[in-house]
Amino acid sequence: MSAFCRDCLNDIALHDDAMTADFLCPNCGSPRILAHRELHQLSLCHIDCDAFYASVEKRDNPELLSKPVIIGGGKRGVVSTCCYIARTYGVHSAMPVYQAKKLCPHAVFISGDMAKYRTASQQIRQIFDQMSPSIEPLSLDEAFIDLTGTEKLHGDIPAKIIALAVARIEQDIGITVSVGLSYNKFLAKLASDLNKPRGFSLIGKAEAPALLAPMSIAKIWGVGKVMQKKMKSDGISQIGQLQHLDLKYLITKYGVMGDRLYHFSRGEDSRFVKSQRPTKSISNEITLQEDLSDYAALKSLLWKLCEKVSGRLKEKNYAGMTVTLKLKTSSFRQITRSSTLDSPTQMAETLYKVGARLLEPECNGQCYRLIGIGMAGLCGTEQADQPDLIEGGRAKEIKTERLMDDIRRKYGKNIIKKGRNLL
Repeated sequence: MSAFCRDCLNDIALHDDAMTADFLCPNCGSPRILAHRELHQLSLCHIDCDAFYASVEKRDNPELLSKPVIIGGGKRGVVSTCCYIARTYGVHSAMPVYQAKKLCPHAVFISGDMAKYRTASQQIRQIFDQMSPSIEPLSLDEAFIDLTGTEKLHGDIPAKIIALAVARIEQDIGITVSVGLSYNKFLAKLASDLNKPRGFSLIGKAEAPALLAPMSIAKIWGVGKVMQKKMKSDGISQIGQLQHLDLKYLITKYGVMGDRLYHFSRGEDSRFVKSQRPTKSISNEITLQEDLSDYAALKSLLWKLCEKVSGRLKEKNYAGMTVTLKLKTSSFRQITRSSTLDSPTQMAETLYKVGARLLEPECNGQCYRLIGIGMAGLCGTEQADQPDLIEGGRAKEIKTERLMDDIRRKYGKNIIKKGRNLL
């Protein structure tokens, strides 16, 4: 059986019966041994940061290391993420903050700092880029990476290159990650969840069907609560049951999803790692501390959201054509209103004026618990906000905003603000 130490990276010669729970690396004494019969053949991995936001906060404040940390705040907010200590109290992502406070009242609650998390994510991505050109980010804290064919480039097998990258992330960035290594995306993602935190799990072709068989159907990507309910009513609760059903039956019973159920249950997944995933929209929203119906109050919040969306558009060199306002009523009914512009923009002022126009007719006594603004129809900035294509008044606004952007780049984001920020 092929094996190596995750800490010193030395190869270890193992007989099949030599790998026991108390086996230590003969070179450095580490118990973190990676052993698998298909170690040299597996090259597609899923890397997932462990409780990412909370880990960044603990990295920056060592006093938090032994405390339960929950990212999310406000009476109406939800938990973005929580550390593993908090999870022992039953706290989990997407849980309402008030409920998390009941389960873990002594936890440290932090509203979060997305700019800081994005910086850490970019630093991790730089390490990923050195591993392979085939990277598919799923969010700030996770990505698929295909290292097929990189052995000649790195002079070693993918598993070792990943272990080296993981060590660099821990040492240079100060957070931990978990890895799933397999021969396709479905199994790599599944493997990364098997042994968190600081896990490194492998699933090979020979073992996949037997490993999957006792698992819940919820482990199959795309099988949500509604599909689970339907399948359980048909007597199917474990993946192994799907392995005994033919493709035609599953497609007849579950439509397009039936094809995925058939192949995934057998450890088959033909999806490729997509190196480029075009951004379709950029948006920002806020859940209100108290329900609001007043137009002026909502409009004041809207401006701050527009500044954030505009900032991200400029940062990514995008402009957009379609402005979308999002509202959620106190009874959780969602309302969206959109307007398509004559030409693309990335300006906060333009976004705000269109958003305010969309907002005004919706302020008819209805109370809202959430407001958001977004830009879709994204494109490059070549034709965006061109002075010769727009009227004089708006041209002056654009010139002013660009001047403010220049000042912020030189002296900091908070050095200059518009008067409406003070409302």
